[in-house]
Amino acid sequence: MNCTAEMLRLYAVTDRAWVGKLTLPQQVEAALKGGATCVQLREKKLADSSILAEAREISALCKQYRVPFILNDNVALAAQCGADGVHLGQEDMDPAEARRILGPDAIIGVSAHNVAEAKAAVAAGADYLGCGAMFATTTKTNVTALPKETLRAICAAVPVPVVAIGGISKQNLLSLAHCGEAGVALVSAIFAAEDIEEECRELRRLAEML
Repeated sequence: MNCTAEMLRLYAVTDRAWVGKLTLPQQVEAALKGGATCVQLREKKLADSSILAEAREISALCKQYRVPFILNDNVALAAQCGADGVHLGQEDMDPAEARRILGPDAIIGVSAHNVAEAKAAVAAGADYLGCGAMFATTTKTNVTALPKETLRAICAAVPVPVVAIGGISKQNLLSLAHCGEAGVALVSAIFAAEDIEEECRELRRLAEML
């Protein structure tokens, strides 16, 4: 599967902090109904067996909606659950090794915070880059906001699509227009919403204006 800019337009990144009336798979399906173009399962605290069961269920949902399913960090589990790819941080497995394990058709995403990291990730085989945090965010601590000028420089320096992430909401999304990113990756803006499906419709509308 090739990674296109359209796949990254509205990239939903899960966080079970907001699981309540709906299960996480139900939340993901609501996001898909509302227009999410990519889903990443990010689990930091569950055991691998629990992540695998959850990943298989969400992967099947994403296939139903013909949307790529990405697993955060864990290359071995990505291979087991039928994920379309994996997203790697700077401290995670080398993208070239992930490619060797997952194969030529897998989507390999890599986080990058400057032009040097971005170019290195692409040289190692990244299909797309995640750049941020663009704004203050509660999902990661001790993170300095990435200047828009840096996002713009990264987008101009690499031949692969870039998705902006970190603290992005309806209120500030359009302030990222004209930086060159393919889309936005959102966590709480989607999964903390009272009506996830309706929220995604509005976020997708705004993302198409970037």
